Amino acid sequence: MSAAAPGRRARLVLAGAVFAYLCAVTQRSTLGVAAVAAADRFDVSAAALSSLGVVQLLVYALLQIPVGVLVDRFGPKAVIAVGAALMIAGQLTVAASATLPAAVLGRMLVGAGDATTFVAALRLVNAWFPPRRVPVLSQWLGNLGQLGQVLSAVPFAAVLGVAGWTGAFLGAAGLSGLALVVVLVLLVDSPAGARVGPVDLRSALRGLRTAIGTRGTRLGFWAHFVTQSSGVVFALLWGYPFLVSAVGLPRQEASALLTVQVLAGFLIGPLLGSLTGRFPLRRSNLVLTIVLGLGVAWTLVLAWPGRPPLVLLVLLVVALGVGGPGSQIGFDYARTYNAPEGLGGASGFVNVGGFTASFTMMFLIGVLLDAQHGSTGAPLYSLAAFKTALSVQYAIVGGGTIAFLLTRRLARRDLLRDEGVRVGPLWRAVRSRSAARRTGTGSSDTP
Repeated sequence: MSAAAPGRRARLVLAGAVFAYLCAVTQRSTLGVAAVAAADRFDVSAAALSSLGVVQLLVYALLQIPVGVLVDRFGPKAVIAVGAALMIAGQLTVAASATLPAAVLGRMLVGAGDATTFVAALRLVNAWFPPRRVPVLSQWLGNLGQLGQVLSAVPFAAVLGVAGWTGAFLGAAGLSGLALVVVLVLLVDSPAGARVGPVDLRSALRGLRTAIGTRGTRLGFWAHFVTQSSGVVFALLWGYPFLVSAVGLPRQEASALLTVQVLAGFLIGPLLGSLTGRFPLRRSNLVLTIVLGLGVAWTLVLAWPGRPPLVLLVLLVVALGVGGPGSQIGFDYARTYNAPEGLGGASGFVNVGGFTASFTMMFLIGVLLDAQHGSTGAPLYSLAAFKTALSVQYAIVGGGTIAFLLTRRLARRDLLRDEGVRVGPLWRAVRSRSAARRTGTGSSDTP
């Protein structure tokens, strides 16, 4: 698109996309706040309760690639509108559910609707704004959308306490109804005369095959896998029970910590977007730094004897919050390694990464909680049981980090072969940049 295209129309499209994604995140995260109420309502074990979150994320992950193809085929507006309708139906089903299977069906519909929104919204950002602005605007899209977690952690939790299960989920369905209206009124697939638009199904599938075969797309998959999953599991299901039932925090403090998680991502996201755009050859270093921060924060909390102090819990949720915008780096890999016409499929494939790790982690935590309860007779949500169960994250994120490093090595080899660009060690690049500043001769990211 032309450099003059971003204007009032582009800003309205961006606002509509942000609102649609914010509402989708709200629907996604209502279960985390309602987890304790769900356990009481359905009288189920931890593993059974985890099925509510697992099936939602499983449906989300399974639909990412088909949704990406549909976005490339039909355009983002139609796909987001269908998603909003699915989330309305899902939350209405959850509101009326008296049994766990009915609630599971509702959450599957929510997961299907949620699956359509972010990838399609990213396509809108790429269509309406110039490439140099996309990394930062993608971060704003993700971060503003994550405010939906605040809506679920505070207003939804308050309504749940006052109006009960049915009233709270009916209100959530109404929010998606408003999102559907906004989508139909504000969203336009691309500027008039723009080259990027819906393509035929055969071309969309061909673009998907090309995207998956691209080393950079797979690098984005693993970047998303290792940065996003821990925060999603915490916000969507196990964080609230851990803070309330295991650590013993009042519900208001637990909700406040979930809000801090969102605000941390909100504040750090634009910086990550700026760094991603300015230093594209160093995106992997940002990913690894975020993973290291997550590992340190979890180790401090889980290794602390007894109940961890509030300062460590704040440190943990801040690290988890940074992981959210950190996962957007995966989509920037998809953007820079793929043609615009196939970006939907590429972004969908990247998005599979984090949610595959998330539903795997979510389910295993529930299984481990149940196993300890059955073998020792300890309370189901005891602090000791939670510490053991949450440790499964080390294996999943650790395995993903190894895959990320191996894929990065191959991607850098391809970059050297195809473009003659060698990415040197970070310390050498820092030294080179420092010397360039002193001499005023410019700098390079290669040795």
